[in-house]
Amino acid sequence: MGNGRTIILYPLSIIWRLITDFRNCLYDTKILKSFKFDVPVICIGNITIGGTGKTPHSEYLIKLLKEKFKVALLSRGYKRKTKGFLFAGMGSCIADIGDEPLQISRKFPDITVAVDSNRVRGVKKILSLKPETDVIILDDGFQHRRINPGLSILLSDFARPVSRDHLLPYGNLREKAGNTERADILLITKTPENVSEKDQRLIESEPGKLSGQPLFFTGLAYRDPVPVFDKIAAESRTFNLYECGIVLITGIANPKPFYEHIRKNCKEIIHLPFGDHHNFTLKDIGKINYALNSLGTEKKYVFTTEKDAVRLGELSGINEPLSSALYYVPVEIRFLYDKEEEFNNLIIDYAGKNKRNN
Repeated sequence: MGNGRTIILYPLSIIWRLITDFRNCLYDTKILKSFKFDVPVICIGNITIGGTGKTPHSEYLIKLLKEKFKVALLSRGYKRKTKGFLFAGMGSCIADIGDEPLQISRKFPDITVAVDSNRVRGVKKILSLKPETDVIILDDGFQHRRINPGLSILLSDFARPVSRDHLLPYGNLREKAGNTERADILLITKTPENVSEKDQRLIESEPGKLSGQPLFFTGLAYRDPVPVFDKIAAESRTFNLYECGIVLITGIANPKPFYEHIRKNCKEIIHLPFGDHHNFTLKDIGKINYALNSLGTEKKYVFTTEKDAVRLGELSGINEPLSSALYYVPVEIRFLYDKEEEFNNLIIDYAGKNKRNN
């Protein structure tokens, strides 16, 4: 069985494979056209639905590139209520561009962030309206075969190797595991700090990896909590989690690593999991307040992810004491086995050699 799913779904996975294989065949044989642009396009994506850590890896690429290049990020804007092409701006909200693009645009106001479900049109619009753009990051674009990126980075969760998974809806794969061969770089994400050399070698030998593909392992690095609302009052607040009770709010695809990180460091924890990209309501706020009051510790806080904080920040009706107790925990990626410089050089070299003025 696949991830607790019923075996009844397995025949549907066979149908899904036939559909995705046929579509990929049309692109591989050039019956369907792929567009290639005269600007570096870096695709970052996965073949697993959710939970591979795509957003912090996109942010890593932005930090790496923006010092030397004029960077644009193009996303489809998942769950936004608008259509067509839009730039992120000062007045943008989740309904306009989606939560992840909004998070990135606020975090990196000096880059271009745009959304369009039609990626070819989106790239053309960026290059037309922002001709100074040096490099475009295509967010979650691995299945968008209409664009042929110059560099494709594929993410795979350490705990959920694609070679041991199944196709939707029985498993979590958008397309068959063998299609990892389309990637130029493979990243094994959410790797535990104490991973054994045996487990590392096992992952490296997984079927579907081409001999020439660079492979890197990354893990998650959690930073100090940041207040969602009352930033001034919280500047003097210091945390000793071993004395604190935490209500943990997660609306992400795979909250387990975040939960384990908080659980092992705090005195008491209540976890309230919600679905990925969950739109919080006042009813949810009532549940959070109830959980906060249920904690037995004197010091009590509500922690959430940065993406959830973007959605919670737009919700009216979050009052004291919850508003001053609500924090998000930023997350960054770290490269294992001293491979960060090697990865950085691959990205910088590609972007530099393929600039339009070259």
